[in-house]
Amino acid sequence: MRNLRRIFAVLFFALTAGVALGQGSAPPTLSTRIKPAPAEKTPAEKPAPATSPSPTPKSTPANSPEKTSTEKKDKKNPAVPQEQIVTEIYADQAVFDSTKSIGVFTGNIVVTDPRFKIQGDKLTIYLSNKQSEGLDKAVVEGNVGVVRDRPRADGGPPDHMVGRSDKAVYTAKDGNFELTGNARVQQGLNTHVATSPDTVMILNEKGQLQTKGPSRTEIRQAPSPTPTATP
Repeated sequence: MRNLRRIFAVLFFALTAGVALGQGSAPPTLSTRIKPAPAEKTPAEKPAPATSPSPTPKSTPANSPEKTSTEKKDKKNPAVPQEQIVTEIYADQAVFDSTKSIGVFTGNIVVTDPRFKIQGDKLTIYLSNKQSEGLDKAVVEGNVGVVRDRPRADGGPPDHMVGRSDKAVYTAKDGNFELTGNARVQQGLNTHVATSPDTVMILNEKGQLQTKGPSRTEIRQAPSPTPTATP
């Protein structure tokens, strides 16, 4: 009986000790296996949701500005500088009146210009008041001869048109020669002759002829070669 009491006392003591140990801290090996849950981030700490970047316009380099349509046209069609026209006048005598912008040349007149050639006994030129415009009008008198070139449609050498008269007036504004007084114009073998002293012939800058008044046109043809007789 005493032995049973001793056994119950030992068991009671063991159970009491086990309960006391269960209320303490967990063993080190067990606490290291369990990882604490991550703390939830506050709204300020949460990263902003990723959004697709909006397309950015291509920037034009500073040293290569985008050209406007006008600049592109100017580049395709660059302006060609015009060459200066030089008119040379040869004469035995010359008198200038600067107040009236007039020059009078006499004796063996010869005028060379990229647009025409003139000869005569007397030449009177009228200069424009604007320095950049140069010759305004020219009047040739006595044994007048005028030569103008007419471009050919086939691109060959130009045809020469030779005008003769007692007087010729050149107007720089329209580039026309007005021939009066026994006027006649020859082109190749063909000749156009005025039949009245009042007839006026006009040679324009393209080498075309216009006649105002009675005239006669002479068209000549070169003789065809005689065929060689075959034996």
